[in-house]
Amino acid sequence: MKTLFSRAVIYGLIILFGLLSALPNVLPESALQKLPDWYAQNQLTLGLDLRGGSHLLLEVDTSELVRDKNPTLHEQIVRDAVEQSLEVVRRRLDETGMVEPMITRQGSDSILVQLPGVSDPQHIRELLGTTARMTFHWAANSQSSLHTKIISVKGEAGERYQLEERIALEGKHISDARLAFNPDTGEPVVNFKLDKDGARRFGDMTQRNVGRSLAIVLDDTVVTAPVIRSAITGGSGEISGSFTSASANDLALLLRAGALPAPLKVIEERTVGPDLGSDAISMGISTGIVGALLVLAFMVGIYGRWGFIACVGLAINIGLSFGVLSLLGATLTLPGIAGFILSVGMAVDANILINERIREETRRGENALQALRAGFQRAYSTILDSNVTSLIAISLLFLFGSGPVRGFAVTMAVGLLISMFTAISFTRLVMEWRVSKLGKQPLIISGIKWLDSISEKTIPFLRARFFGLMASAVLSLASVFLFFSPGLHYGIDFSGGTVIEVSAPDTNVSALRNGLQQGEYAQIAIQEFGSDGHYLLRLPMQSAEDVANGSSVQAVKSAVTAIAPDAEFPRVEMVGPRVSGDFGDATILAIILAGLGMLGYLWVRFESHFAMAATLTLALDLTKTIGFFALAGVEFNLTAVAALLALIGYSVNDKVVVFDRIRENLRLTPDKPLVQLLNESITSTLTRTTFTSVTTFLALLPMAIAGGSAVSSFSLPMLFGIVIGTSSSILIAAPIVLLLGERRMRKGKSQLHVANEAQREIDLLP
Repeated sequence: MKTLFSRAVIYGLIILFGLLSALPNVLPESALQKLPDWYAQNQLTLGLDLRGGSHLLLEVDTSELVRDKNPTLHEQIVRDAVEQSLEVVRRRLDETGMVEPMITRQGSDSILVQLPGVSDPQHIRELLGTTARMTFHWAANSQSSLHTKIISVKGEAGERYQLEERIALEGKHISDARLAFNPDTGEPVVNFKLDKDGARRFGDMTQRNVGRSLAIVLDDTVVTAPVIRSAITGGSGEISGSFTSASANDLALLLRAGALPAPLKVIEERTVGPDLGSDAISMGISTGIVGALLVLAFMVGIYGRWGFIACVGLAINIGLSFGVLSLLGATLTLPGIAGFILSVGMAVDANILINERIREETRRGENALQALRAGFQRAYSTILDSNVTSLIAISLLFLFGSGPVRGFAVTMAVGLLISMFTAISFTRLVMEWRVSKLGKQPLIISGIKWLDSISEKTIPFLRARFFGLMASAVLSLASVFLFFSPGLHYGIDFSGGTVIEVSAPDTNVSALRNGLQQGEYAQIAIQEFGSDGHYLLRLPMQSAEDVANGSSVQAVKSAVTAIAPDAEFPRVEMVGPRVSGDFGDATILAIILAGLGMLGYLWVRFESHFAMAATLTLALDLTKTIGFFALAGVEFNLTAVAALLALIGYSVNDKVVVFDRIRENLRLTPDKPLVQLLNESITSTLTRTTFTSVTTFLALLPMAIAGGSAVSSFSLPMLFGIVIGTSSSILIAAPIVLLLGERRMRKGKSQLHVANEAQREIDLLP
């Protein structure tokens, strides 16, 4: 009891710490204001898809920087340019006064900018797309050709200026710039100040060139070219031109923040309105609660009070997961909510494994304490193997995913790791405390009687092995044909292009289509979406230049508002050709690596024929799921990729449980016929396989029914995949193990026969 008490104290402190870490997420604002800032701010950050905002992926165009440079230096030049661009982007956004912009490096040459609360990022596009390289050049005169090369530079009004190519002063010497107004004309101007070195140089050069025009060139365009009337020694000056107050203020901001080392081009844009984000939160919370309640009701209905202990552990698991995610500073996204709901369904898997193992030990005549200890001991390796295989797929999703999909991977990983802790620590602690009062009485854990009666008899599953394998092969082959015709309904993540969600209750789809076609937008596909008055406009793949400037989106918005003046645009997604190509490559690579990772792990933990059987079965499961995408017309996007990789983990998780029992029985009865041993192993794990599949299915079912299109690419394939993965664990994986195992045995006997013949020949030698 002392050991039990000490563990209770340790686990209790860990759980208390985790729940306290999660607490600020649910406290009202009035309560948070009374808490210390360091504690009150320990909350999950909502992703842009939940709170609204814009996401811009910018490519640093370093083609000019590396031109004519030694190829061995390219890598360092690109890295330096990206790092410098990060700082300039950060300074520019800080100067705008924007709240909590998130700027991070992505890949080798891209910058991700997330802008909470910004529903139209066009102005930000312009600020970030301007290089803002400012230089001062003297206008060419009769003496210039003797000293320097002459260049022709256009002005803002289209006129041409003949300037000396040599830079008289670089814009990097500008230390400050502010909007001002000319006292004589009242026109907006930009007043600038130079640093000490720049002031000295500016004074010297203006003193030597009184009467000459000094052109101020911004990004290869002459802004103004005033004539120097006298030496300017005060270290300050004025830039005038055809400015409005807004454009002068933007120019001042750009000069203060500094020039970019290379142009930035938008290659992806996603915008979500705040109303859409709040709807996503409500949907996630409501479907998550309903799913969790269904899981809890199922567990209590199956295992009674022991199921209730598992439910308490599940509630603690949810709280601890939120606490860990808060400590990590994680960002909660809509796919993240989906991942969390999935992890709730999978979290009870460990409890089901443990309870079923304890019931087996009880049937063998063990008393309560012995059955409990043996059940946990025998279930431990299975729990570890099944969760590691899931984590392999999740880790690849984190490595190759981006944005919201990474949020899915993080929540899934945390949920699975915490579930292992609660099952092995909290659940065991409470069960030991309850069992300590039973003495030598048996530990009775209730179940479903008809399923128990089936499991007590060995079901000859392998009699149907040839039919099962043939049926699976036919379905997978049909899925391959469906992949080519009608094919997958690719989202813009893979196909590229633009999707604009329109909310226009006062119009209809016919009026919208006719109006856009008359406005030369016949290439736009219009689809009714969600409730009445909501539409999706899909534009085909655009050139990189169109994506970079965003002009096509602005033009379509203008055309729609001309038809429906009250129209709103809750969501805009634009993906350029480079990003869509990268998504396709990354998806294929992630799936291949996930398969190889599973193969390698199972090869080490089990044997080669087990690993090969799992990999082949997994390939059959995936092809059928791809066929489901094609047949059901579910959009194949990044969320769908998350579903595929989650299914890889789930499917192998399911098969590991069966394989673990086969391995255990092989060690106990190695001389038993392999067919009989496999049938016994599948039958003994049937209850666990069925119960785990049901809980995961129940957890996701409310999301699939009420989640809408935002999560349909995840929830619907997952439900299909659970059914396929469970059936393949019983009907496909074991027959392949049998075939490979028999082949291995025949090969071993053949090698033994060859060795015996060789030995006989040696013995006959004189």
